[in-house]
Amino acid sequence: MWKTVEKTGSAWFLDLSSGNFRLLFALVMCMWMMLFSVFVCDAVAQEAADFFRQNCISCHTIGGGQLTGPDLKDVEQRKDPKWLADFLIDPPAMIAKGDPYALKLQLASRGVVMPKIAGMNRPRAESLLNLIHEESEKPVSQFKGVQAGDKPFTPEDIAKGRALFQGTQKLENGGPTCVFCHSVSGATGLGGGRLGPDLTKVYERLGGRKNLAAWLLAPATNTMQPVFKANPLTPEEILSLVAFFETSSKDGTPADSVGLLYFFLLALGGTVLGLVFFDTAWKNRLRSVRWTLVHQKRQGEKI
Repeated sequence: MWKTVEKTGSAWFLDLSSGNFRLLFALVMCMWMMLFSVFVCDAVAQEAADFFRQNCISCHTIGGGQLTGPDLKDVEQRKDPKWLADFLIDPPAMIAKGDPYALKLQLASRGVVMPKIAGMNRPRAESLLNLIHEESEKPVSQFKGVQAGDKPFTPEDIAKGRALFQGTQKLENGGPTCVFCHSVSGATGLGGGRLGPDLTKVYERLGGRKNLAAWLLAPATNTMQPVFKANPLTPEEILSLVAFFETSSKDGTPADSVGLLYFFLLALGGTVLGLVFFDTAWKNRLRSVRWTLVHQKRQGEKI
């Protein structure tokens, strides 16, 4: 294959003018381009998976059944890729122009309109469709979601969910405790934080177990998304929290009013105790100073 011009010991010198060398160079470049293409494809696929997990999984599954939005398994068999890409880019526009299938999706989703997702464009939409196609061919997709089922939760499930919410049991992946930002009926102390909304009725607001479990799998708010992307809840923790929220929703009393009442009473009690303390600490000193001044005044009047 290689043409040699000189041999010195074990060293072989290559004739740079040889056509064989140019062929070898071309083969090496082809190999590098193939490896680069594989790397780029893997990066694009991972980016699509991350984007789906952050923006889609709270409303859609791939093979796990309908949530707020439809199950996306084999979605390319229902509509052509161009229509699907157009819908992903701007769902409200498809609804506004009266597209029959878009209106059908809205009706099936109980009137909920899929919002226009920030960062969505045609290349990203096409990469998402490729991801959905690949995941649809797998026996079990990574985006199947948490299967909550209809089996009644046990008291142990509810107790574990309460412990996870209040922080008496730490989250396995190191995520922050719910009570730091949220309040809920049934929580101890002042009921929880006020940064996030009260979660007493979150089970009803999201429409039951499946939707709540999907939301906890990938919280979509700007505050929670970056936190739980690196520290996701485990499926077991999600089911326990769903059990606790399902129970709290039956209470019917938002924790905000109760927590604020406790806070007011605690503040009032603290103020009273503070006044009593300072009165006790300064009482004799104030009286002794006042007695001295009054005594001197009286002595001066007698003179």
